[in-house]
Amino acid sequence: MRVETVAPIDRFFRRLVRYGPPDAEERAALQAILTPPRTVAAGETMIRQFDKPQASTLLLDGLVGRVVTLSGGSQQITALQVPGDFVDLHAFLLARMDHSVVALTDTLVTTAPHRALRSLMDRYPRLGRALWYLTLVDASIHRHWLTVVGRRQATGRAAHLLCELYVRLQDVGLARDGAFTLGLTQAEVGDVLSLSAVHVNRVVQELRARGLVAWDRRQVVIRDWDGLCALAEFEPTYLQLEDQTET
Repeated sequence: MRVETVAPIDRFFRRLVRYGPPDAEERAALQAILTPPRTVAAGETMIRQFDKPQASTLLLDGLVGRVVTLSGGSQQITALQVPGDFVDLHAFLLARMDHSVVALTDTLVTTAPHRALRSLMDRYPRLGRALWYLTLVDASIHRHWLTVVGRRQATGRAAHLLCELYVRLQDVGLARDGAFTLGLTQAEVGDVLSLSAVHVNRVVQELRARGLVAWDRRQVVIRDWDGLCALAEFEPTYLQLEDQTET
């Protein structure tokens, strides 16, 4: 699988353009407040539940999960973040985090200090509105997944996850020709879909047997897009991929 060769920061601006294209001054001002990129190893907790972060994290490469941990230690991955996502932009306004942010694969991240972000939004309200759109899209995805997990059978949930990730990764140039890198363990997929690892294994086998996907530890190849979308009842309106700028 070949993916587009772009600078990691351009994956973010590729998304932001849809919600209000920043001009050269706005883009330069935003890039100026970002800290130097750093790597975070798979399994590392970047932000802990109940923390009071002083910066918001922009994912440049890899896969990140928002994780809620219960008092007994069990966990639920409530959201997956792909390159180009601000994984915790909402933390800019929240006093404390109600979830952790965990690197599910090796990742590359940068951060925007909240004090600088606040000044940036005051100076460039149009840019602030575009960033606000990103939080609204996060909320839209979260609402949709409440329905996916709460009302769909296991195979439909897994099919929906693959459809969504393919579209989101394709949007930032990291998926094409039906193929993308997943890099999640079956246990982690189970934490996303509210299934046991054993149940996830059965679902993967069923999707393969139906000829819908080839799915191994790191790579997913969608063999039958229409069939997978039908099984998932996938309709991507909730991802808000249309141009939202005013004419």
